[in-house]
Amino acid sequence: VKILASLGAVCEEAENGHAAVEIFQASQEGEYDLILMDIQMPVMDGWQSARAIRSLDNPALAQIPIIALSANAFDSDIQTSMENGINAHLPKPLDCSLLLKTIEEVTQSCLPTA
Repeated sequence: VKILASLGAVCEEAENGHAAVEIFQASQEGEYDLILMDIQMPVMDGWQSARAIRSLDNPALAQIPIIALSANAFDSDIQTSMENGINAHLPKPLDCSLLLKTIEEVTQSCLPTA
């Protein structure tokens, strides 16, 4: 949050995966540009949360770019993220330049085509 806020981003945090889904589900289209999702969270993990978001009735919300953040960065973890609808999976500790590059790539690739 500190890294992104220092660059002018407005960030909102959720205390667990279930809360993240509830907050996002109650949002308006375009209110959020991206979700950074920790994989290991209480109540509902990041993969469960991503699946819940991808299954939302509103297609605009369901297609939000999601980037996973996890200390578990084996190929199998990355594959599981992709299978659960996550657009990218970054290892912790975070590399700031990789985070910013991935945000740019993911948000560009998720833009609607004309």
